[in-house]
Amino acid sequence: MIAIFKEIYKYRELLLTLALRDVKSRYKQSVLGITWALFVPLIAMLVFTFVFSKFVKVDTGGIPYPIFAYCGILPWTFFAASLNTSINSLVANGGLVTKIYFPREVFPLASIAASFVDFCIATLVLLGLMLFYHIHFHLTILLVIPILLLQIMLTAGLGFIFSMANLFFRDIRYLFQVIIPLWMFATPVVYPIPEKFRWLYIINPMAPIISSYRSLIIEGSLPDMTTFSISILISLTIFIIGALWFHRAEYLFAENI
Repeated sequence: MIAIFKEIYKYRELLLTLALRDVKSRYKQSVLGITWALFVPLIAMLVFTFVFSKFVKVDTGGIPYPIFAYCGILPWTFFAASLNTSINSLVANGGLVTKIYFPREVFPLASIAASFVDFCIATLVLLGLMLFYHIHFHLTILLVIPILLLQIMLTAGLGFIFSMANLFFRDIRYLFQVIIPLWMFATPVVYPIPEKFRWLYIINPMAPIISSYRSLIIEGSLPDMTTFSISILISLTIFIIGALWFHRAEYLFAENI
């Protein structure tokens, strides 16, 4: 594992170049450009606010629903966008994969880095909502950094596994376009975890991650360490398996482009 990270670090400039290329190509010839990164989670928040305010009442524990929903939608949008693009990253960069050598891990990681730019921009809306609803900035907000790193680790592990699988079975990319929306509703993105089914959410590593964002940012409290520890274990396992499997299968990539 250490050797893999050293090699990726050696090609860090290539990783950043690919990430910047992805960001530029995503908004090329777009009128609003990169500001679309603000509108996607914002529109989703407005839609869910309308639905859960008018038709289905959700108990948010006194937290205004718009900021409750956005605090879940923001990291989920980052996760979904990162995973979708990283899964197709090897196929999309087939020309580079077959021509020159460098660690192929840079492709899924560059996709995640490009989506991280959108995440940072969309965070401005969250800050605006906190000011609007007079949500205090607690010191626990600093602990969002390890939560974010855990999410990136989980996304990278899944990206390694399924970008590789997508080379052999191109259906994987389309399958995940169905799985990710379903996964979202199986995760407490726009609703709190029901106490009755809390045990069921333990097997979903994104559930404690999303809940942790809310606890640290809005409530100023630490997340439930039992469920969060399980999320760490699952995410770390997926990352290690994904990284090792990806690295060992690299020699098969070029012939399957």
